Amino acid sequence: MTLFEELKQRGFMHQCTNEDALNDLINSKSIHFYIGFDCTGKSLHVGSLIQIMIMRLFQKYGHHPIVLIGKGTTKIGDPSGKDETRKILSPKDIDANASNLETVFNRFLDFKSSNKAILSDNSLWLDKLNYIEFLRDYGKHFTINKMLTFDSVKLRLEREQSLSFVEFNYMIFQAYDFYELFVRENCILQIGGSDQWGNIVNGVELIRRTKAKESFGLTTPLLTNANGEKMGKTADGAVWLDEKLLSPYDYWQFWRNVDDRDVIRFIKLFTDMDVNKIKELQDSKSIDINELKST
Repeated sequence: MTLFEELKQRGFMHQCTNEDALNDLINSKSIHFYIGFDCTGKSLHVGSLIQIMIMRLFQKYGHHPIVLIGKGTTKIGDPSGKDETRKILSPKDIDANASNLETVFNRFLDFKSSNKAILSDNSLWLDKLNYIEFLRDYGKHFTINKMLTFDSVKLRLEREQSLSFVEFNYMIFQAYDFYELFVRENCILQIGGSDQWGNIVNGVELIRRTKAKESFGLTTPLLTNANGEKMGKTADGAVWLDEKLLSPYDYWQFWRNVDDRDVIRFIKLFTDMDVNKIKELQDSKSIDINELKST
């Protein structure tokens, strides 16, 4: 089975900029790819787990994940999927949140093998930017016309909800993140949720225009349960991946109480169980769904 075949069978694939070329590439050589995580919360919750699991899967096939901690972009705030401007955090809060994120990644990813995961931080380059030089060298590659078509901007404007100029800059900085990792780490693929498609495409375009090289973007579906609700939060609050914020028992209870209709889908997305074994469970007529949840 190829990586792309397993990605599709598990339900990780949503959009890809050049699927055939990327498929050929990842089947022939090991690549560096990245996913970015801003430090807006005290830790990550299960809504981010789909991104962590896709990194684990790529790593299983010999590829190098780059975990980009967004200490720089957190100072701006991503407007994607938001109805209002994010709260601006202090540098102290951002540093504390970033430290907690690193703890989560150390638990899920391999940072020691030959294809070890890499931790990076976009404040290393964003904090040093000269704004005039940045606009001159990179701003010219972005058009307002195209930026207005991306959902992160368009939906806010259609609802007549304010979008600050600071937030409007976010997609440019995310594109520049991809450019920097392309130069520093030979990173040729960015992965994110489907709401990040516009931001990712901007990065692919920036690399093409400035380096005349091909890079790739891939998005995963936004995760909802059988009732159409976004994953990650309950009536009691966020389902954190950090045991300091949510006890292991409460975390287990969250998965034990998921809707029966979600069980097989969640096993595909959130476990390392072999896909053939999952298919056997799915096709079995004697399956005990409650026992399956418990395991």
